[in-house]
Amino acid sequence: MSFDELDRRIALFMDRWGIVSLRISLGVIFIWFGVLKPLGHSPAEPLVLATVGWLPLLGPTQWLALIGWWEVLIGLCFLFRVTIRLAIALLLLQMGGTFMPLVLLPEVAFQPGGIPWAPTMEGQYIIKNLLILSAALVVGGTVRSRSRAAEAAGSGNLDPTKR
Repeated sequence: MSFDELDRRIALFMDRWGIVSLRISLGVIFIWFGVLKPLGHSPAEPLVLATVGWLPLLGPTQWLALIGWWEVLIGLCFLFRVTIRLAIALLLLQMGGTFMPLVLLPEVAFQPGGIPWAPTMEGQYIIKNLLILSAALVVGGTVRSRSRAAEAAGSGNLDPTKR
């Protein structure tokens, strides 16, 4: 097998399974991290409690549980292709709250003095959500189309760069 053929097969494999694995990864992460919150085992608990303390209607621990179950729901929705749109809608609402500590708690999200905008560990935890948003955009881009790999296989074109 030539390098070019091996490269084509690897690219086709990644094209076929990349979106699926991204969707499942989002589901697993949201379920896993979400369920830790209502069970009282989330390392993000102090940050969440400090962020939601001002919210009305519920106490901070009730907000923590609600946010956790909301995240579990997002994760479950990512696991099924038919509920991707709902997952993304729930995710967009959740992400608004996720970024709030950058504004409400800058002393927690950024290191004092030194380089401006150098994030703390908590700040890095928050900023990495940009990647989650980007992954959701990629997954969301598939809701109205068949898999590109299936289209390529149906047309006989095995080169994902020529579609």
